Amino acid sequence: MHLENIVWDAREPGRLRRFWAAALAAEAIPDDDDCSRLHLGGDVRLDLCFQPVPDAPSDPPRLHLDLLGGSRQAAVVDELLALGATHADIGQGDVPWVVLADPEGNPFCVMEERSEYRATGPIAALPLDSADPDRDAAFWAAVTGWVPADGTPGVRTLRHPAGVGPLLELCPETAPHVAKNRIHLDVRRSAADDTGEDALLALGARPLDGAAGRPWVVYADPSGNEFCVLDPARE
Repeated sequence: MHLENIVWDAREPGRLRRFWAAALAAEAIPDDDDCSRLHLGGDVRLDLCFQPVPDAPSDPPRLHLDLLGGSRQAAVVDELLALGATHADIGQGDVPWVVLADPEGNPFCVMEERSEYRATGPIAALPLDSADPDRDAAFWAAVTGWVPADGTPGVRTLRHPAGVGPLLELCPETAPHVAKNRIHLDVRRSAADDTGEDALLALGARPLDGAAGRPWVVYADPSGNEFCVLDPARE
C-alpha cells in the first residue's frame, strides 16, 4: 500500500480545492473535479481531494497541514492571505510559526526554518494526533511503507523512503478522538498487495461503516483516526 490522498470534508469542495491548489501549486487532474495533484519529486506524489459534507466541523482537527515557510515565511503568509486564508488563534501563544485558517476554517501552520524540512515540497509536515505515538508510528509505517525520520523531539516522525515529501508526525493528543476527522488520509493497495483486512486488524485498525458499495473501505487507526483503503487502481 502507499499513501495517495489527503482528503478534506468541505461544504464547498470546489472553492476549497481551488484555494489549496493555488496555495500548494498543485496541478489539475484530467477528468477529476474532486482532486488536484502535488508532485513531490521523482514518482512521489500526493493527491489533494475534497468531498462534500453538509455541516461545518465543530471539533479541533486531529490532522492538519504544516506548510513550508522558512526564510520566506512572511511572504508565504502574505500570499496565502491574498488567496483567502485568515489569521487564526487556536491558543498557540507565542510560537515561531504562523497559524492561518483556510476558507472553511480549517487551521494550518506556516512554519519557520527547520533542518528536517529539506526536500519536503510545499507541505512540510502532516501532524496527526495520537494516543500512543510509538504504537501509531509503527502502524502507519506498516500501512504506508514510510520509514522513521528525524523530527521534533517527543514526536514520532515518518517519511517516504525516497526522502522527499512531507513528514508524517505522530503527535501526543491533548484529547481523545470523539468525532469524525475533518481531514483524513487515504492509502491505496497495489494489484499485488496481499494486505487484507485480517492483517490490518492485526496491526490495530478497526473497520468502520460508511463506504458500502464504494471502491474503498473505511478504517480507524489505533487512536481512532479515520482513513480509507482504496482498491487497486485500474490499469
